[in-house]
Amino acid sequence: MVPTFPMRFVGTWLRAASAIPLASGATSSKCGRGSKGEHVETLLATGETLLGQPITYPTGAPAKVTADIICIDPGAETGWHEHDVPLLAYMLKGELTVDYGPRGTHVYREGDVIVEAIGKAHNGHNTGAGMVRMFAVFLGAEGVPDTVDVKAPQ
Repeated sequence: MVPTFPMRFVGTWLRAASAIPLASGATSSKCGRGSKGEHVETLLATGETLLGQPITYPTGAPAKVTADIICIDPGAETGWHEHDVPLLAYMLKGELTVDYGPRGTHVYREGDVIVEAIGKAHNGHNTGAGMVRMFAVFLGAEGVPDTVDVKAPQ
């Protein structure tokens, strides 16, 4: 059985992430949904990862939501790894090229929203001139690691 309770966290995260550009003083003409004084811009609404996998949540343990700011220096890499839990990320700054081995590469830039692949090896490389800053939310479970180091695919 796939629990649906984490979806309320997804909505909360998306509302919080959509406010990030506004906090810098920028305004958005795309905002319009919401009550008086509230401005909501839906950044993403999907049931699939970027590789087309259905989003599923870990079961058998209490839910655990982890929110991180991930920073990657220019030219640095994450190393090959995978995520066994759903991961939503919002690119705050920079350019990140992610290699999914035989599944190809994807380039993410400031403002992009990512629903990362689940259980698929990948390596992120900062291919931009500046620091990558990414707001990441893992929708996991107690005892289930968010990220696991793996060998590069052959």
